[in-house]
Amino acid sequence: MATTYATVTWDQLHRDARLLAETLIPRGPFKGIVAVTRGGLIPAAIIAREMDCRLIETISVVTYDEEHQGKPQVVKAPAAAGDGEGFLIIDDLVDSGVTAQVVRQLLPKALFACLYAKPSGKPLTDLFVVEVPQATWVLFPWDTAPLFIPPLARKSETAG
Repeated sequence: MATTYATVTWDQLHRDARLLAETLIPRGPFKGIVAVTRGGLIPAAIIAREMDCRLIETISVVTYDEEHQGKPQVVKAPAAAGDGEGFLIIDDLVDSGVTAQVVRQLLPKALFACLYAKPSGKPLTDLFVVEVPQATWVLFPWDTAPLFIPPLARKSETAG
């Protein structure tokens, strides 16, 4: 199956994070948030603001070397979160579920929420905003840069 790409803009990310926060508020209050770094940092900041939550902890799990998946390694554990009781885990995307499994094992009592979920990782989340096809590579705003694209009419002038 061919890989497709989906670009998420800053505006879309913000809207989706606020929508997730709105869904999470009735499930609280939470003692704090555990952001899964790096992708979960910005959604966690937005959600923390919307939920008026001041305690933000992080967990860092390395699973990718460029675009190739390897064995997951926890390089920073979320010490303040204990077993996760009363905590909310936030990530940008659950893809294969490899990172989510590691995080779930360390924080079994936490609620796991993310903005985007692929079918393989979806069962590991408690809440998500948008389902993304498995073969889609999600390009987040911090992974991309806006570029000037010349109008199509100008392209045909230089092609001849």
